[in-house]
Amino acid sequence: MTENADDWFEQAIGSDADERESEESSDEPTMDDSSTTVEDHDSPDDPSTDSDNDETDNDETDEPLFEDDFASALTGSESDGVTGESETDDAAGFGESLAVDDDPAVDQDFGMGGEFGDDDLGGGFGGTDFGSGGGFGDEFDDEEFESELDRIDLGIDGLDEMIQGGVPERSLMVTIGSAGTGKTTFGLQFLHQALEQDERAVYITLEESSERVVNSATEKGFKFDEYVENGQLAVVAIDPIEMANSLASIRSELPRLIEEFEATRLVLDSVSLLEMMYDDRATRRNEIYDFTKSLKRAGITTLMTSEASEDNDYASRHGIVEYLTDAVFVLQYVRPSDFRETRLAIEIQKIRDANHSRETKPYEITGEGLSVYRQANIF
Repeated sequence: MTENADDWFEQAIGSDADERESEESSDEPTMDDSSTTVEDHDSPDDPSTDSDNDETDNDETDEPLFEDDFASALTGSESDGVTGESETDDAAGFGESLAVDDDPAVDQDFGMGGEFGDDDLGGGFGGTDFGSGGGFGDEFDDEEFESELDRIDLGIDGLDEMIQGGVPERSLMVTIGSAGTGKTTFGLQFLHQALEQDERAVYITLEESSERVVNSATEKGFKFDEYVENGQLAVVAIDPIEMANSLASIRSELPRLIEEFEATRLVLDSVSLLEMMYDDRATRRNEIYDFTKSLKRAGITTLMTSEASEDNDYASRHGIVEYLTDAVFVLQYVRPSDFRETRLAIEIQKIRDANHSRETKPYEITGEGLSVYRQANIF
């Protein structure tokens, strides 16, 4: 850990341990709608919607929860060893094991229909003729590319070459895919790209323990154990029910914590688990809208992972996050009619303020992460 880690921890908490314990004991996580009801929210399409009321309503009871989780991620490496587990998270699909009673469609004001017809999302793909996406073509000349926006690479071979100049910094992105398509690995590589350049990063997991995330990354050759120990990386494990019950406090505190930690990239794995905590569609929509707005306010480049819809590989499970983000990457299985071989394919659905290929390209999940074959075609 860095010399300032303890000072940062004390500033982030802002109260002694006894106060935190007494406050947390009064907050028992529940999936009941009453614990997550949003009051007086405007439509998420209204840019004037703000979460100021939410940020102050439950500060006394909610604030310590997330700050404890965040701060412990920075101090735990001094006492917690990393075990030798080597299982990866990508095959652990939570979507099938959690029942969702409501219709995944969202209200019409979000524009969600069957297939995508919105120009910003790149149009719909109803057929099986992969490799013909039109768009900006497959070749870019980055040497002649000029932009007033600061841009970054994602750290995924082949995919970065499909984006002219890179993704604009401070973008909010989502990776959509079904179980086993490599969403978690995508996020690990995204952070590893920054950590290798001596930047700081935050990984928030609602699905696995911090140790499991670190072990999975280390197994792929990403030195997350070292990054955690030297204070460069914070891996925060939060129960999705607790996060849902404390989302107002998290929205309020996350920008400050990120700024104090000086992080440049953040991963949330997975936003689908957070969405599942809200049975009411309007509540779910408003809460996720306000949360993504807080990430924007934090000024950090963020990648969220999301389960794909059961009916449409190009849509998220609840059809919300793809309309709130700046960039959408779709990971999917491609199965030919003769069932010869199942392939993995990736497509860039949209990136705001960036030229990118719209072709669907094959990729593999190797021992070193995702690798996209930019010059190859599907079958």
